Amino acid sequence: MITPMVSFAFFQIQPLQRSNQPNSPISFFNGNIAQYCSLPKKNMIIASELSTSERAPSPPKLPNIGSDRDTNSEGLGKGALEFLESFLSFFSTSLLYFINPPLHPSVDPKHVLTGNFAQVDELPPIDCLVVEGELPQSLNGTYIRNGPNPLHQPRGPHHLFEGDGMLHSIRLSDGRATFCSRYVKTYKYALEDNVGFPIFPNILSGFHSVVDLGRCAIAIGRPFSLSNRLFALGESDLPYSIHLSEEGDIETIGRCDFDGKAFINMTAHPKIDPETGETFAFRCSPIPPYITFFSIDTEGSKQQDVPIFSMTDPTFVHDFSITKQYIVFSESQIEMNPLRLMMCKGMPVSAELDKVPRIGVLPRYASTDSEIRWFEAPGFNAMHAINAWEEGDEEIILVAPNAISIENLFHSIEKVHFSLEKVRINLRSGSVTRTTLSQKNLELGSINPSYVGKRNRYGYMGIGKMIPKMSGVVKIDLELECEVSRRLYGAGCFGGEPLFVAKDGASEEDDGYIVSYVHDEKSGTSRFVVMDAKSQTLDVVAAVKLPRRVPYGFHGLFVKDGDIKEIH
Repeated sequence: MITPMVSFAFFQIQPLQRSNQPNSPISFFNGNIAQYCSLPKKNMIIASELSTSERAPSPPKLPNIGSDRDTNSEGLGKGALEFLESFLSFFSTSLLYFINPPLHPSVDPKHVLTGNFAQVDELPPIDCLVVEGELPQSLNGTYIRNGPNPLHQPRGPHHLFEGDGMLHSIRLSDGRATFCSRYVKTYKYALEDNVGFPIFPNILSGFHSVVDLGRCAIAIGRPFSLSNRLFALGESDLPYSIHLSEEGDIETIGRCDFDGKAFINMTAHPKIDPETGETFAFRCSPIPPYITFFSIDTEGSKQQDVPIFSMTDPTFVHDFSITKQYIVFSESQIEMNPLRLMMCKGMPVSAELDKVPRIGVLPRYASTDSEIRWFEAPGFNAMHAINAWEEGDEEIILVAPNAISIENLFHSIEKVHFSLEKVRINLRSGSVTRTTLSQKNLELGSINPSYVGKRNRYGYMGIGKMIPKMSGVVKIDLELECEVSRRLYGAGCFGGEPLFVAKDGASEEDDGYIVSYVHDEKSGTSRFVVMDAKSQTLDVVAAVKLPRRVPYGFHGLFVKDGDIKEIH
């Protein structure tokens, strides 16, 4: 299981300097956020998302044409294309210099890219020091967590959820640890790395002026694809194949379209049935069909699309669930509106508070959406799903954080309270009942992956300070419907998604570890922390001091040594 990111790039001018300092004024552009999953046998999937911005930069100088260029026709064509691209960038940046509408703090890079949200450089594999306890000898493998990390200084709006995808990995072997940070080398990344400045505007941040719209006109890329086993996913693109080396390094192999069967994009949260090995996924679109469901068999072959035309509003769907027999979609009040982009009215998403959220239940092997059933769930807005399962023949249980005050999700996420709920859907009566499992602000959770799609007892949730900054972790008993253990990281210390890693040969669901990167904002240092999932206080088993800070991110995955060797 893995979760990476997406990006692109175009031509070459002076490269920008990058800084590792938390408060550096240098920002960077478009990437991804992600989450990891593994396709049985051949494939492993990762997830992702993107970013951009900064206002009123100094107008750049146009480059000389033909300098250091080949004199053959191919070189001249390339030189002409690069001159056109450079001119468009010059024109765009010059307009920004003179036309500079104010940005909301939620999309102003000078506000967003500060502290531990500021970007860092790539870092090759480097050995780390265990500063507390001992790494379990049985915990051998690689933990990978994604995060947005703009490659270049943004020239337009930049949202917290955007940025070139960077993977931060730590390889554990016989009690030793090796850390590494690498970009996912997407098409966008390659283009922008080549030219030395951002080309692709951030879509989520929206277009706030004609300048942003103009930059979009040249953001059309030349896609390439290679089919492989380990993929990084981003909702804005198709998967990218990723290779993990025994030395702890990460390499992007290429883009994969599943032999031409995958179209445009794919969810960053595919689900893998631990018993059958099948992978289930969907893609979300701002035009009908707004949701298209599909599956990937155990040989890595994509199956036929099932368009969901009964979703009649352009709902933004980020995640979903599976059970043994069903697929479960949550239709929230967040909707997509691409016309807002073209009219330069900011973000292409908004909360439609008059809309009644619904939960859709589709048989796993349905060939059309005629078999889907929709159940109204007023006030239920789930961005992520923790798990789902069936109870008897009549009920489906869904566990998910409900975003209260969802209208603040993109502009003031600190005002959103994520209430973890257990939702009971009665297939016979059509009733939906909900139980709140904790009063805390809980998001970015995980379970033992062996229990995906079937009844499980424990969930591990991050305690939200301001998503994705998590002040601690709680263990929730889904049967008793309450919190049973908790650990806070301490004053000024914040982690991310608490990821559960089962012990080899574990006989109980919670027999394993919880892992996360934790950053100390007072000292500016980061650690990799391993906690005992069974202990009453989630005791720290080991802590590894990392060679530099790790910016806050989103989803992660632990790939055990045996799986790494099998997928290579």
